[in-house]
Amino acid sequence: MAQIDIDKPLWDLKTFAGRFMHFLWVTDARTCFTPEEELHKAKELVLKVRQDKLLPPNVSIEEIHHAKKLYESAFHPDSGELQNIFGRMSFQMPGGMAITGAMLQFYRTNTAVIFWQWVNQSFNALVNYTNRNANSSLTTTQLGVSYVTATSSALVAAVGYKGYLMRTASPFFQRYVPFVAVAVANCINIPLMRQNELIYGIDLQDENGNNVGKSRVAAAKGISQVIFSRIAMCAPGMLILPIIMEKLETYKSFKRLSFLHAPFQVMVVGCFLTAMVPTACALFPQTASLSTSTMRLLEPEFYKEMEKKGTVPEKVYFNKGL
Repeated sequence: MAQIDIDKPLWDLKTFAGRFMHFLWVTDARTCFTPEEELHKAKELVLKVRQDKLLPPNVSIEEIHHAKKLYESAFHPDSGELQNIFGRMSFQMPGGMAITGAMLQFYRTNTAVIFWQWVNQSFNALVNYTNRNANSSLTTTQLGVSYVTATSSALVAAVGYKGYLMRTASPFFQRYVPFVAVAVANCINIPLMRQNELIYGIDLQDENGNNVGKSRVAAAKGISQVIFSRIAMCAPGMLILPIIMEKLETYKSFKRLSFLHAPFQVMVVGCFLTAMVPTACALFPQTASLSTSTMRLLEPEFYKEMEKKGTVPEKVYFNKGL
């Protein structure tokens, strides 16, 4: 039997191109339709190959790669638990296209803005919780406060910005109300959902994967990268589509077919997200690094804890989340 390293990536994750191909593969929306029984079988196969380091008899390398794809798309990388289907990155395209398309279509009344921002922030809260660093759990109270705060901030940003634009700008700029609200809410929602990492620190490993300590600075770095990636993920669709719609609505034939505007925007957003979900996930390495000299300067207490355990490596590594 041939030896195999199931944890070895199929692409070079040190490069953007390699990360893009990896996330294009692992965020394939078709995996959302895989039955749970098949997902658990894929997990069993991955764990068996990981333990034995051997290709099982009567199993092809293609079957191993398919099981690896299902495992990485549906199970949390830290805990190994099956993720909620609506919170998986592979659901970002179908879920995001429906919600974002609706936000871009129904922006003219405060009622519609409030409703779709609430739907979007509920979806975002689920995604953020599902893809958190699993070693930093939140209490039910913390989860509730995070959800209410992020949702409220999105609503205040959306309604406030819409009111400001109604007084000072042309109706076209009101199309950007959803993007502003989403960007503001991401800056609040993600840190709140991962607040324990900022309070207590995130687990750090050396280059051999051994736990060597914790760091709040590493948590802040990882969370800031995730915020940037999430905003970049939705930006092209939410910034370019309003221009397309404004132009198309100058044609009487398109304007008459108003019942097609919402599904048209949903489909166009879907096209953007198909490319932007893997692109945004690939902007930064999944396993981020931090210089311990930075820790010594900014959080000496955590650095001293590492010194007590032995030799401090020059760099430490951590899972930044998605």
